[in-house]
Amino acid sequence: MVKQTAGRDALHEFAPKFAELNDDILFGEVWSREEQLPLRTRSIVTITALISKGIVDSALTYHLSSARANGVTRTEMAEILTHLAFYAGWPNAWAAFRMAEEVYAGDGEQEQHGGFFGLGKPNTAFAQYFTGSSYLKPLTDPKETVFLANVTFEPGCRNHWHIHHAKSGGGQILICVDGEGWYQEDGKPAQSLKPGDVVTIPAGVKHWHGAKANCWFSHLAVECPGEDTSNEWLEPVTDNSYDQLSRN
Repeated sequence: MVKQTAGRDALHEFAPKFAELNDDILFGEVWSREEQLPLRTRSIVTITALISKGIVDSALTYHLSSARANGVTRTEMAEILTHLAFYAGWPNAWAAFRMAEEVYAGDGEQEQHGGFFGLGKPNTAFAQYFTGSSYLKPLTDPKETVFLANVTFEPGCRNHWHIHHAKSGGGQILICVDGEGWYQEDGKPAQSLKPGDVVTIPAGVKHWHGAKANCWFSHLAVECPGEDTSNEWLEPVTDNSYDQLSRN
């Protein structure tokens, strides 16, 4: 959960206690109880409450944006608001739809991305390890076989530096299927990726991968079997180093 500062930014001088309760208790403690209720569900509950009370101002815009970031898709949001219209009032729903259209503007275009395997859903479970938005579409069940998934990056999105560890075997294979992206190992030049390119990543190698600045990018990620495998997430790829690549 991202640390909230809106209360202090807006009301620190006028109402410091309210600002503290808003930032530290409501968002710092209540919203952070993700094991008891996931962020996605909390977003839906909050939006429902706001619209039911006729609150269709900047607060709703904020929570619509949060819902999108927490994995509520454009199609799901349209259905939520349609359902709410019958319980919270038609005018409230109309007002909410106008705001939701702005928040989700362009999301309909995402359906064309992801290549042959499709876009999948927002990669919220690993969002903290990505700069920008990504999407995940699992293609196999890791409980039954090797895990294979289609990962899609919005333009400019990349994952953090990371290492696939294993006592033996392990590592990862990337098979590029759509758009253009980058792959880079620590201490080596970045490699430009296009559909058809295959990258073999041995265990123990620090690296990152993602989309180019102005292009969507998708690759299949194959988790190679190994003994005592794990993934170590490290620091983000800095904007400066990424921008240097984008100018190439």
